[in-house]
Amino acid sequence: MHVELPEKRYYGIGEVAKAFGVNTSLIRFWEKEFDVLQPKKNAKGNRKFTPQDIKNLQLIYYLVKERGFTLEGAKTHLKEEKQKTLSKFEVIQKLQKVKAELLKIKEQL
Repeated sequence: MHVELPEKRYYGIGEVAKAFGVNTSLIRFWEKEFDVLQPKKNAKGNRKFTPQDIKNLQLIYYLVKERGFTLEGAKTHLKEEKQKTLSKFEVIQKLQKVKAELLKIKEQL
């Protein structure tokens, strides 16, 4: 999944949920379930996600939604084989970006 977000230091939960195409409640639930997600919270309790949090969310989304892992399975997979999964995920992301660019070029022809 390729997420289109502008370059910023912090992202609100609404724009993160919109970029992933999920409800904000799912993002909040994943924050409670996965220790790698640590968004900053202001005095009002609004969550602000850093670019590193976005990368972790992409990895969680990939494992849970695209590969079909259960939450427990994704947790253990992240703890045991995080580096291996991360390298595979990065390769898949790069290939998806190349595919998107090629499709843009095809449409322009």
